[in-house]
Amino acid sequence: MAANTAVERRGPSKALLASIVILLAVGGGAFWYLERLAKQPPSTGPALTAEARDYVRYLKLSGVEMKATESYMKQTVVEITGLIANNGNRPVRTVELNCVFYDSYGQVVLRQRVAIVRPNIGLQPGENRNFRLPFDDLPESWNQGMPQLVIAHIKFD
Repeated sequence: MAANTAVERRGPSKALLASIVILLAVGGGAFWYLERLAKQPPSTGPALTAEARDYVRYLKLSGVEMKATESYMKQTVVEITGLIANNGNRPVRTVELNCVFYDSYGQVVLRQRVAIVRPNIGLQPGENRNFRLPFDDLPESWNQGMPQLVIAHIKFD
């Protein structure tokens, strides 16, 4: 007579089940957080004051060009260069632009605020200054077109 050997079938261990539950909870929490973060509007900083809105007409951007170069780390860097002129009668300490990048459907894929006149240098009446804006983190869905450049903040001396 053959010996009756029973193979004991056991389900997954409690430790394995607990690990799976924890991983699912952490993954779900991370997904929720990232979705929530993506839906938040970008920080816009201070808005244009009435005084600054009146002065915008005296600040002129010209010669604005865009080109792509490769960085030392083999990453594409898109540069926007141009000239800002202060055709008004007030010294300006800071000028910030909103650079708005779109996809091929006209949807905003990136809105980034950048300074083209910084407080340590400023821009005097009648003065012109070159600016350079490098972007190395543009989304792949960007339409490769020139972004919309809007003066978002002006601070006077």
